[in-house]
Amino acid sequence: MDAVERGLVDRFVAGDPAALRALYDRHAGEVHGFALRCLRAHHDAEDVTQQVFVRAWRGRATFDPGRGTIGAWLQGIARRQVADRLAARTRDAEVSRAAQVAGDGPGGGVPDQVIEAVVVGDELDRLPAEQRRVVRLAFYHDLTHTQIAALTGLPLGTVKSHLRRGLERLRRRWEVDGVAPRS
Repeated sequence: MDAVERGLVDRFVAGDPAALRALYDRHAGEVHGFALRCLRAHHDAEDVTQQVFVRAWRGRATFDPGRGTIGAWLQGIARRQVADRLAARTRDAEVSRAAQVAGDGPGGGVPDQVIEAVVVGDELDRLPAEQRRVVRLAFYHDLTHTQIAALTGLPLGTVKSHLRRGLERLRRRWEVDGVAPRS
């Protein structure tokens, strides 16, 4: 590891958000490429790439330069995230099959939770890319506004605005579809 990389890693481990951004700029392409090759879906690869850097940030104190490079450490996180995503796909397929069977059996109909999950996923996909990313980071990854701003490089006020507008759009859509009660 050269002096520049070592300094960057030291700043990252110390909690410098600018170092996280620099590491993202240096390594996100490799992480995304790996995820895309494994998952064969751009959307999933983008999500995994974000998750890798969120997990790296949260676990930065565990990085040991004596055990390998930061790039190799990030790839290890990526491998685990890809495995988790593939396992989730398998679970989703099983839920889908179970819902289909439930709909064909006595009593018919698809469970409400499955319908709600489909509606939420569909509506999230309709949000503008930046809003969608902020909403997902907040709710699926349980990040604070400040953490999202550090990860994305967006100003804190923009993160809050994207989240508010995204949630408002989801709420309006759910009201139109009759999924959520009007307030």
